[in-house]
Amino acid sequence: MKNTILVVGSVALDSVSTIHGSTKRALGGSAVHFSISASRFSPVKVVGVVGEDFPVPFKRFLKRRNICLDGLEVMPGRTFHWKGRYDRDFKNARTIATELNVFRHFNPKLNGDHARCGVLFLANIDPDLQRGVLSQMAGPRLVACDTMNYWISLKRASLVKLLRDVDLLFVNEEEARQLTREYNLMTAARKILKMGPSGIVVKRGDSGAMLFYGRQVLSIPAHPIEKVVDPTGAGDTFAGGFMGYLASAGDWRDFDALRRAMSYGTVMSSFSVEDFSVKRVGSLSSSEIRARYDKYVDALSIK
Repeated sequence: MKNTILVVGSVALDSVSTIHGSTKRALGGSAVHFSISASRFSPVKVVGVVGEDFPVPFKRFLKRRNICLDGLEVMPGRTFHWKGRYDRDFKNARTIATELNVFRHFNPKLNGDHARCGVLFLANIDPDLQRGVLSQMAGPRLVACDTMNYWISLKRASLVKLLRDVDLLFVNEEEARQLTREYNLMTAARKILKMGPSGIVVKRGDSGAMLFYGRQVLSIPAHPIEKVVDPTGAGDTFAGGFMGYLASAGDWRDFDALRRAMSYGTVMSSFSVEDFSVKRVGSLSSSEIRARYDKYVDALSIK
């Protein structure tokens, strides 16, 4: 199971409005966006929680995409629901409502198959829960995590402890600055590397992404998109493409593999914003992914 990815995070129902329309109680959550993207490259197992209202067709949809849901707990109550709106520039979502519901009581418990997964991705949840999951693992070869400004403010000490045992950290620019209290991104990245991770992926939205790995730095642009419909979950989709490819690539520490993972993450993220929820990524063919990847890397001269 060395190439199987275990992802622990939120499974949600999202209601989103943009200038191109809206969707109500659509499939969402960090673990979902990550899994659908990652499963195009590697087997994925999900640990999460939903309520009794979680639609059965959504479970079928995920299972058809090489995603194991044995760790998806169904609790009495309602599923985590987020409602938000994006303005014309799509820069930031305005949260209208956050209903944690059963997610408020999420306490991940791994079974034997989960613990033996070779790759662990700790999606954006409480760092105390992330550390608890990691303590249940049986020596994964690669551990990565995501976080957000809320946890950096509320539980910075716990997050810093987690980073001692993490190989890769995914953050955006503001989170990197907040975590280190450094405005310069290069300086901030160097400080985070001293906290423990071997590498840091900085997500920069429509400005692309940066990888800091040891003394090496890679900056790549976003894939140009003619019409952005819904950016919800784009960062999780990026992480899924990145980690999915890397899990299948053998030695994840090889910088060329990391370069290709950055490109696959960028390509998968570019697909995700072209429709609401997971509609675009969930319907992709392998040939579509490969064609966009080839076009993208040719433009960058990445082989």
